[in-house]
Amino acid sequence: MSASERYGNRIPSEREHRVIELVAEGLKNKEVADAIGTTEHVVKNYLRVIYDKLGLWNRVELALWYESRRGVSSPALMMQ
Repeated sequence: MSASERYGNRIPSEREHRVIELVAEGLKNKEVADAIGTTEHVVKNYLRVIYDKLGLWNRVELALWYESRRGVSSPALMMQ
């Protein structure tokens, strides 16, 4: 079993990327949920998965990660 099979794709999905953008803008979980049409609980689950994929611990690290890659258009480049 390869590492990618074991750990899955480390690139955020389109929906996860939208959550990242909204969190980086400073929105609270409830506000993110309202913006994407879901519940706060689902947003918390998205964040848990995003943190795991990117090796981050909290929304501050996530916002910094996003800002450092903001001008990059290719998802593969965003992982560098």
